[in-house]
Parts: sequence; C-alpha cells; structure tokens
Amino acid sequence: MPKVEMDVTTPVAPDRVRAALIDFSPRRPEIWPGITPSQYKVYDVGATSADVREGTRGLWAREHYDWSDPQTVKWTVQESNFSSVGSYVAATITPRDAGGSNVHIEWNRTPTTLLGRVVMILIVVSGGRPVAASFKKAMARLEREPAS
Repeated sequence: MPKVEMDVTTPVAPDRVRAALIDFSPRRPEIWPGITPSQYKVYDVGATSADVREGTRGLWAREHYDWSDPQTVKWTVQESNFSSVGSYVAATITPRDAGGSNVHIEWNRTPTTLLGRVVMILIVVSGGRPVAASFKKAMARLEREPAS
C-alpha cells in the first residue's frame, strides 16, 4: 500500500477535532470538503465505530470508522470503486503546548483502478499535500464556529 504520513497543526482544540472526525450527522459534508452530500450515507453508528459511505468526484468508499483509541480515529475501506479493502487513513490528535492540536495523519491506500492510481500517485508524490489541504480547510471551518 502506498503510505504517506503528514502533520497538520490547528488552533482547534483536540476534543473539537475528534468530534468533527466522528460527526456522522447530515452536517458532515459541510465540515469535510472531500465529501459530496450525494455520496454520503450512514449505515450504522455505535459508541466507538461507524459504517458510512463517503466520496467525491466519482470516487467513493464504504468505510468503517473506529475511535476506540482516545487519540486516534481510523477509517478502513470495506468497499470502494478506487481503493482496496483494508486500505485506511488514521488521524492521531494530540494537544499542542501553545493550544490547539497537532494531527498526525497516516494515509495508507492501495488503488484498484486507473483513476485511483492517478489520485494516489499525486498524493504520494506531493507528500500528502491534497490530504493535508482538505484537512486544513475543515479545521478552518471549525475555527470560524464558536466552541460549544
């Protein structure tokens, strides 16, 4: 599997970052720019896991989210039109001394189609910049909202 690791810092507190990652409400596509509302479907949400379908621009995956680890949210492909089953992304959230959060993202996806290969090559060659940019955009949205 092509694996890329990156770190994103944000002034958003760790609990709010985690809450956004595990928010499976209808609001999810508003928070996360990589999710098209028409591709978003929730199958099941439990105490520390969820099964959802997410996607954008012709790419989709049914993912199993697991947040049983208090610092890490991991989503693993169950079915996809571009990535192999078992591929995953994990976000480990830790507090920063100056406030806010450091999010270590481990992106580990194996392509199954030509389009998937092109997308994954771009992500690997860029050191994960598109993934980090999408995450930063979501964090900027959270920064503009009042903390609850």
